[in-house]
Amino acid sequence: MAKNIWSNLYLSPDQPRDSWRPTMVGRNHAAASGHYLATEAAMRILDRGGNAVDAGVCATLALPVLQPNVVSFAGVAPTLIYLAEENRVVSLEGLGYWPAATDVDRLVAEGGDIVPEGLLRTVMPASPATHILALRRYGTMSFEEVATAALELARDGFAMYPLLAHNIEAVADGFDRYPENARILRPGGRTPAIGACFRQEDLGRTIAGMIEAERAARGDRDAKLRAVHDFFYKGPIAKAVARYHAEHGGFVTEADLAGFEVPEGPSIHVPYHDLEVHTCDVWCQGIVMLETLRMLEGVDLQRLGHNSLDYVHLVSESLSLAFADREAYVGDPRFVDVPTELLLSPAYAERQRARIRMDRAFGEMPAPGGPAPSPRRPMAAGPRAEVPPAQDTIYGCTIDRWGNGYSCTPSDNANDTPIIPGTGLAISSRGNQSRLVHGHPNEVKPGKRPRLTPSPAIALRDGQLYMVFGTPGGDMQKQAMLQVLLNVHQFGMDMQQAIEKPRFGNFSYPNSFAPHQYLPGRLCVEKSIADQFGDALRARGHDLQVWPERAPTAAGVCAIMKDVENGFVRAGADCRREGAAAAW
Repeated sequence: MAKNIWSNLYLSPDQPRDSWRPTMVGRNHAAASGHYLATEAAMRILDRGGNAVDAGVCATLALPVLQPNVVSFAGVAPTLIYLAEENRVVSLEGLGYWPAATDVDRLVAEGGDIVPEGLLRTVMPASPATHILALRRYGTMSFEEVATAALELARDGFAMYPLLAHNIEAVADGFDRYPENARILRPGGRTPAIGACFRQEDLGRTIAGMIEAERAARGDRDAKLRAVHDFFYKGPIAKAVARYHAEHGGFVTEADLAGFEVPEGPSIHVPYHDLEVHTCDVWCQGIVMLETLRMLEGVDLQRLGHNSLDYVHLVSESLSLAFADREAYVGDPRFVDVPTELLLSPAYAERQRARIRMDRAFGEMPAPGGPAPSPRRPMAAGPRAEVPPAQDTIYGCTIDRWGNGYSCTPSDNANDTPIIPGTGLAISSRGNQSRLVHGHPNEVKPGKRPRLTPSPAIALRDGQLYMVFGTPGGDMQKQAMLQVLLNVHQFGMDMQQAIEKPRFGNFSYPNSFAPHQYLPGRLCVEKSIADQFGDALRARGHDLQVWPERAPTAAGVCAIMKDVENGFVRAGADCRREGAAAAW
């Protein structure tokens, strides 16, 4: 009988897979983001000749429309851009500050140690200004060209998908207490059914107004984009926001909004073997990943083995030290003297690494390693408490045919602050990450920015763009990003495989989100890690919490790698959430 030549053509059902999705590989450009429609919108811009900034802004304008429960069109948007011709990384500090009239005594009276929910959490909306600035300085297209996808998705709607429906329903009480939030996100008192057409017509009119302001403006492209900014921050949107705050006892005024601009600042970065890894400055938590990389650089991770018992323990303990420093030192550098140079120095990393015992976990947040003690030791939560789901965010990145890169992590919630009537906008409630503890580096002050969890990253290799990457996930963000970077760079994994591998997360420090829960020694691991050596981790003193395999709480990394040697871009997106990657 002739041999069946087709018998081995496909994988057998029991043959192991490296990943559940393929890495998207192209010769020209790529996009990856937290929702497939935003990725598609970015690819349309790239296909039309737009650069990475044009396409990235297109995606990050669309993402708040597609996941409005945890990403606000008027929220935060920390952004890193790699400019190929200049071979440099620029940072757009897309984070708002507390209004000038912020009354700290009132916040304490209403919230105690915790910034109270509602209107009083509002800081300046940074996302629109950030995206417009990115286009003005580094893009090539008009606001209308890159915002049309967001307009269409808001005005015409899109299919309600399972993750969004589940997340809205999970915090339905939060939306229902505000009339506009309930009307838009839970029409008729119900979360829209999966597959139903979900529209946000007020937000659509806001975006359309911004487009019309550009059309009506005279002058060059820069003047037209400035008109879009002014429509939002000095025109009808600003007036509506300020009026609502005046009527409901908020702090924001027209003067606050009219004076708001997003600064362009330096990134911070460290070498890691042949890489140079960049994050935003210490107004966000990017330094946590950089400190951890510094500590790990002196260790042969390949000898330990990927996701081995010793690997998980060592990386987790290194993160404990970095998070302890975050709690002690990190805050808005315009108000706080953060010892950044010390914290990122090789000598400091060596001293910190020497504090780690391979046979025993710290079991609590360790003391900070730098020049001053933490303002106060946090109060531990109950022993049975679990790590709460992050009050989340989303991410988008692009690389274009010219080698430019864009990396942005837009965010902000709509269940803890009211949507301004007629605008479709929940103005940034990022004040929920500030503290009301005197002397804390992240304490509330007028004009000060809360320390931000969203933190995109860019890595260079041998002086060229290597990777753009980021994720939602609150305090899990830098941990998931670190693990994906190590999976690619240290263990040679392809991008999608690196993203899908099992993860772990250290939570032995005060949570960034109010009420800042502290769980001493807490280590969360996905089920396959727990099955392999969960008891051994407990024996070393880790307070183990087991997540399901590929848990959304383990973050949702998207990333693109530039394969210079072979002339490709390689993109991946996390199957833990709705992320999607594309390349051409």
